[in-house]
Parts: sequence; C-alpha cells; structure tokens
Amino acid sequence: MTENEKYPLSPDRQLTDAEKKLVWKKPSTHQVSEEEQRISREIKRNWNRGEMKIANILLEGDAGSGKTQLAKALSANFGLPYTKVTCFADMDKSDIIGAILPVISSERLEKMEPAEQTVWKALYESDGFQSISEILMDALGISQEQAALKMKQLLKQAAENTDGEAIEYRFYPSEIVRAYQKGYLLEIQEPNVIRDAAVLMALNSALELDGSINLPTQIIHRHPDFIAVITTNRSYAGTRPLNEALRDRVQHTEKMDLPTKEIMIERVIAKTGFQDGKLLGILADMIMVLDRTARANAIKGVAGMRSFFYWADAIAGGASAKESLYHKVIYKITTDSEEIKLLEEALKNHGLFASLEEAEAELKKNENLTTP
Repeated sequence: MTENEKYPLSPDRQLTDAEKKLVWKKPSTHQVSEEEQRISREIKRNWNRGEMKIANILLEGDAGSGKTQLAKALSANFGLPYTKVTCFADMDKSDIIGAILPVISSERLEKMEPAEQTVWKALYESDGFQSISEILMDALGISQEQAALKMKQLLKQAAENTDGEAIEYRFYPSEIVRAYQKGYLLEIQEPNVIRDAAVLMALNSALELDGSINLPTQIIHRHPDFIAVITTNRSYAGTRPLNEALRDRVQHTEKMDLPTKEIMIERVIAKTGFQDGKLLGILADMIMVLDRTARANAIKGVAGMRSFFYWADAIAGGASAKESLYHKVIYKITTDSEEIKLLEEALKNHGLFASLEEAEAELKKNENLTTP
C-alpha cells in the first residue's frame, strides 16, 4: 500500500465541506504500518458482505503504541470524517445519547453569570446537530470530561429554576450519536473505564451491525458507513478488563506493541530529522528494555513511541542523552524511587548506559569535527 492509497467504501457518497475538514490528512512523516494495511484491506474486502462486514475494530496496547494515529490513518484511507469520544468512569447515558436542554428566555439569561450566559448562547447558536460536549469544549476551552460534568450542572440548574414558566426543550446529541447517524469513523477511547453497566449496555446495543439508538426524540439506525475504532490501553494489575459483550461485537482486533527496532528508527528519523542511526539504535534498545521491565514489574507507566520521539528530539537539540532520558522517558513511566532503581538496573544489566555514553561521545566528536 502506498502512502496515499485510498479504500473508498461508498464512492458515490458526497461529504459536506464541514465533513471534508474532518477527514484526517496524513502528514509527510506518517509511516504506513502492517496493522494499517491489514485493517484497511480487511474492511474493504468485507464491506459489502452483509453479516461478514467488518465495522468495529479494537486496538489494544500500551500508551504511545500508535492506536490513535492508526485510527486517524483509517479515516484518511476510507475518506471518512474522524471524530472521537474519550470515556471516563462516571459516564452516564446522556453522555452516550445526548441531552434535552431547555430553551431559556432572554430575561432569565440576563440574570445569569457571564460564564453561564456564554454557555447557553453557544448552545442556542449551534446548528442543532453539533454534540453538546463539543459546543461546551469550544465555548469554555475545557476537556471532554469537564464538558460532560458541565452539562449535568446545566441540566440540574435548568430543572431547579423554571420560575413556573412553560419551558421549550431542545435535544443535543452526543458525539457518538452524531458519528453514528452521519456515518463517520468514531474512535472510542478507553470504554473499559466506564462503571455504569447501563451505559455499557447502550454502547453494546449501538455497536451491532444493524444496531439502533433510542433517543428521546426518535430512534436512529446505524449509518452504513459508520466505523467504530475502540482503543484501550493494555491491562495492568488492578485495571478493569474490556467488557466481554463489547469485545464480542468487535470483528477485528490488533494487539498494538512497540514496532520493530528498524521501524522505530525510521519513524523517529521521519518525525525529528535526527539521522544518527547508531545512537538511535541504542535509544530504541533502551526504550524496549524499559517497556519490558515496566510490564514485568507491574509498573503502570510505559515507554512508548511518544517517549522515543521526544527523547531523540531533545538530543538532536543538544540535550544530554542520559539527563534527558529521565525527563523524557523514565519519569513518564514512574517517579517512584524503588521503581526507578529497577529500571536503571535493567539498563545497566544490558550494558546500555555504557553504550549510550560511548555513542553520545562519538556524536559530539563528529559535531566538533564538522564545526568550522
């Protein structure tokens, strides 16, 4: 598959200008992975095969293993608008389907605090099919979880302050409903953190290939182009496994590990422009050893590609390789002294500290030789 190869699923479909902007554009640094090729071909091959259709994907792996990047790449390959929802422990059904909110009179609005007025005006000025969380995130500059909490405050506030007047209501769908009804590629991040069984049941029902969602205003059916990409971090001790019913609705799963050493180096060179292959090889070895050691000792942090990118970039900018190892990699894994000792011992036992010092000294020597 070439970098820009497309897999059109519904060639006759016309996207709006707003939807075209949501289709992910691959940057020049994007490296096509085996997982991307495999998923793209499988979805395209099975797209018109009825019950054999593949439209729910699970990407399970460590943080920084490229799950979201892969979900976005699928958006580019299929020409589908990309959007996402980040799940959190206290999600309720309104976060899955949306919320009915009152249309407050201008007189009542004027009595509210400026921040509250900003929220309500943003809601009323929306097109009616933008998700409420997205509206609140844009208006207030807050996270998705904060937007969900804010929405619950609005609902409570509206119910308590009607002043006895007749209230008109308007339905604001969730991001899930918007993607589901309009046929987008939706990344559902970390559904395994959801506590409420009723929320999981609603999500499970929606992910059936012929599924539907019961809204307060209507029943909507799954758009034939809707693709759900579920991304979860690999379980560590004490974390909740992915709901079995949800896992059962997935038609294709990828175990997302760190890529091979060679691919790791290729991606870092493409991303940072840092060309020292010998030093990058040692950094990659250290990342892999730290990753294995963290998992073997149930240390919750991970050493992934993101850490590798920022570490290599810091060295390219003149930072000490050993000093930046802690700020870019180890402290992202843990700041616990005993756990840090375990990680350091693993690197020493593999002779990687010595190799790092030798490679960095060689890099500085070469830089001095080329400096006029």
